[in-house]
Amino acid sequence: MTGKLRGRFPRTVAPGVVLALVLALAAAMGTRAQAQTAIQTAAGGATLQRGPETGLPLPRYVSLKSGEGRARRGPNRSHRVDWLFTRRDMPLRVTAEFEHWRRVEDHEGQGGWMHHSLLSGVRTALVMHDMTPMRARPASNAPEVALLERGVVARILGCEDAWCRLRVDRVRGWVPRATIWGVDPGETLN
Repeated sequence: MTGKLRGRFPRTVAPGVVLALVLALAAAMGTRAQAQTAIQTAAGGATLQRGPETGLPLPRYVSLKSGEGRARRGPNRSHRVDWLFTRRDMPLRVTAEFEHWRRVEDHEGQGGWMHHSLLSGVRTALVMHDMTPMRARPASNAPEVALLERGVVARILGCEDAWCRLRVDRVRGWVPRATIWGVDPGETLN
């Protein structure tokens, strides 16, 4: 934005008008605030944050693409490595974006900034309860097809209501949504 702002503002300006002017100036100058504006969703009027680089929702879940990923203190390679993820397909939650970097955290809240090339959009889940029964159908009385140990990483095939369909190696089945980390409550995946 070039030029000078001329004229005088009235002595009494509504706070909403001032906020709108500040946001308009920030957007015109191309700041991160422009891209991370809250937008109203059609369902219930809840606010949804969008990432400035991808336009995808924040927070959202991704997975670690490789067997090793360094999480840094800031969004470039000059920042110190705070955390090292060493498990391929580990689910991570993206909480912020800056250029080619994504701020991620694991199920314990540990993480930092990772380059986007280390992340995949493939949805995975981490089993949070030991000996979680994987069932043939999404019902608590359905036959068990496997018992999953705490810490197992599974691919999410879909989620509906209180159940998610997972694949671990060649075994497929349903687990209660409350027993895994990597999907939000109420989120529907097909």
